[in-house]
Amino acid sequence: MRNGIDILVGTPGRIKDHLQNGKLDLTKVKHVVLDEVDQMLDMGFAEQVEDILKVAYKKDSEDNPQTLLFSATCPHWVYDVAKKYMKSKYEQIDLIGKRTQKAATTVEHLAIECHWSQRAAVIGDVIQVYSGSHGRTIVFCETKKEANELALNASIKQDCQSLHGDIPQKQREITLKGFRNGTFKVLVATNVAARGLDIPEVDLVVQSSPPK
Repeated sequence: MRNGIDILVGTPGRIKDHLQNGKLDLTKVKHVVLDEVDQMLDMGFAEQVEDILKVAYKKDSEDNPQTLLFSATCPHWVYDVAKKYMKSKYEQIDLIGKRTQKAATTVEHLAIECHWSQRAAVIGDVIQVYSGSHGRTIVFCETKKEANELALNASIKQDCQSLHGDIPQKQREITLKGFRNGTFKVLVATNVAARGLDIPEVDLVVQSSPPK
């Protein structure tokens, strides 16, 4: 960074740290990309993003950086943010179209109703029936506590590990590598930790409760 770079990729908090410490100069930035903008702004990063961008943007200036916002979903407030940092004639590109509600035709979907006290036992049975001893399974949970408890539950007979925000990054990478390599067969993860996972040949995906 001291010698000069063309592209900087970073989390809002870390970029803000470098700005405050005087290690980063964004006055000559030509392009700004916000990836997963709906999640980023919804998860409380909005203030940090604004602090970063106000360095590079001048009100009503034609020389402001080109701004690109990427988002899987576009709630109305995403457009409010867009208007703030984009020119009034900004262009919207929709790569989803009318396919938003369509699921893969090769995947079978099941909804199983059960009492919360029986959930671990039912999930254990479902894994045994649909994934067996050799298939790979990902189980999504709402909370870190739930992920830890389920990963240790005796109802799941296969080797199992958990993945969530409290686990250090290095350990998360080791866990994911082990799951990819088949060292263990069941990964129990929170929705946040599992965002953007790319793991081939997963036989079964279980949502322990419907996502909010």
